[in-house]
Amino acid sequence: GLWDYAITLKDASKPAEFDGRIMVPFPIESALSGVMKSVGEDKKLWYRREFTIPEPLTYGRIMLNFGAVDWKTTVWVNGTKVGEHKGGYDSFSFDITDVLQDAGPQEIVVSVWDPVDAGTQPRGKQVKKPRGIWYTSVTGIWQTVWLESVPAAYIKSLKIVPDIDVGTVTVTATCSDAAAGFTVEAEVKDGWWLKGKVTGKAGKPIVIPIKDTKLWSPDSPFLYDLKVALKCSESKKVDAVD
Repeated sequence: GLWDYAITLKDASKPAEFDGRIMVPFPIESALSGVMKSVGEDKKLWYRREFTIPEPLTYGRIMLNFGAVDWKTTVWVNGTKVGEHKGGYDSFSFDITDVLQDAGPQEIVVSVWDPVDAGTQPRGKQVKKPRGIWYTSVTGIWQTVWLESVPAAYIKSLKIVPDIDVGTVTVTATCSDAAAGFTVEAEVKDGWWLKGKVTGKAGKPIVIPIKDTKLWSPDSPFLYDLKVALKCSESKKVDAVD
């Protein structure tokens, strides 16, 4: 959607006025953004927009998710800084529940600094002066931004490591602080067939043995189904990821 945008000097604070409107999630250099301007390592790109919390998201914790922003990102909600992130290719999230107003519109402000080829960060073929095989730089929000409601205790991410030599897969579920002491149940299926099921502690590696493993190949691109559940008791599930 459309956000307000401004380009300032690198060390400037939030601008009092913005330069115009930009279509998110397209980098400011692109035609689809509606701007087509370069920023550079001595400038900073700012975004601003107002939003409301939809009724279905008014329970639990409210997460503000970014698919990707290039490169150093700082985010404020209703004037309060909620976090920073460095990296142009990975997603990140902030819990904004405690800074939301009880009613009415909420304000989000995002600043982005991208040194492009003047820095040492991973950037692919991006350069300030594209030519030959080198690409136009990508600055700012270039993947989707969305809100998500989650329970207080939830699964934040999964680390999955297969070991084909011994026929196991190790799953580590990183969970929110409220899930301390909870258990994680992980199961592997081949269609309807249950191949392995193990329970362990949240945040700790869980090793699942799998008999007669099927290995992926171009001729047989088979994948197992994995389901991970977070439980506060033997019978009560609070979150799950398929």
